[in-house]
Amino acid sequence: MAALNYNHLRYFWAVAHDGNLTRTAERLNLTQSSLSVQIRKLEERLGHSLFERRGRQLHLTEAGRIVLDHADAIFATGDELIGTLRNAGAGRQALRVGSLATLSRNFQLEFLKPVLGRTDIDLILRSGSTAELLRALEALNLDVVLINQAPHADALTPLVTHRLAERSVSLVGTPDRLDSADGLADHLRNHPVILPTVDSSVRTGFDALADRLGVRPQIVAEVEDMAMMRLLAREGIGLAVLPPIVVKDEIESGVLVAVDQLPGIAETFYAVTMARRFPNPLVRQLLQPAEPLGAVPAD
Repeated sequence: MAALNYNHLRYFWAVAHDGNLTRTAERLNLTQSSLSVQIRKLEERLGHSLFERRGRQLHLTEAGRIVLDHADAIFATGDELIGTLRNAGAGRQALRVGSLATLSRNFQLEFLKPVLGRTDIDLILRSGSTAELLRALEALNLDVVLINQAPHADALTPLVTHRLAERSVSLVGTPDRLDSADGLADHLRNHPVILPTVDSSVRTGFDALADRLGVRPQIVAEVEDMAMMRLLAREGIGLAVLPPIVVKDEIESGVLVAVDQLPGIAETFYAVTMARRFPNPLVRQLLQPAEPLGAVPAD
């Protein structure tokens, strides 16, 4: 069986990202007809049409989307190889870290502390949704992703999930709201609360706890972003249900206080990596104390 022609794949990859045959031909200094021939040869080799034309626009077929995903990974690996070899004697390494946009900044700093300030490392930090970050990880554009819910994985998705830490959750508020000796149930009855959104594990645990206590708290805000919960707590509009690490600086300065550790409720932080033959050694250093969950070996 004839091997795959990677020149044909690269031409397809360029057109797929541009979405326009004319623009790609001009950029690559080719005629449209010769570019079309290259893509047609790839389609013949794979046995599937990769594009369908709708008006003047090219759209990927289902097979085309699969081929593009593989092409992204192939050419990202090639770029990584070139970069690694070029920098082999330079004494600097790149570390690409993606973090959930709503994740605690204090926790991120705690995780990265072993490499902060090192002059031999180029630290690249990106944020986004879980889906965006995992796609970038699978495309080898990130070395590690920090999130607060373990992702779903299967034998076809070579993700390795590491449990980094589990932080207790407390009621956090201004001293004037928490200066009494009231217990947990009274605090929840007497003060409005700032809660995570309903899709979080902390919120699920809190709702169950309130039900056990027979309390129906007044919810003043439902917030996805921990940084925003921190700001709302500082404004004194209610008691926030948060891990104290999120407001570590405010607690140390006395702006906020944390009381009533909520029984059975914790925020769990995870690092997700790809099962790779040549993993970034810097990630291994950061993950030394972590516990891997559901590791899936690479092919």
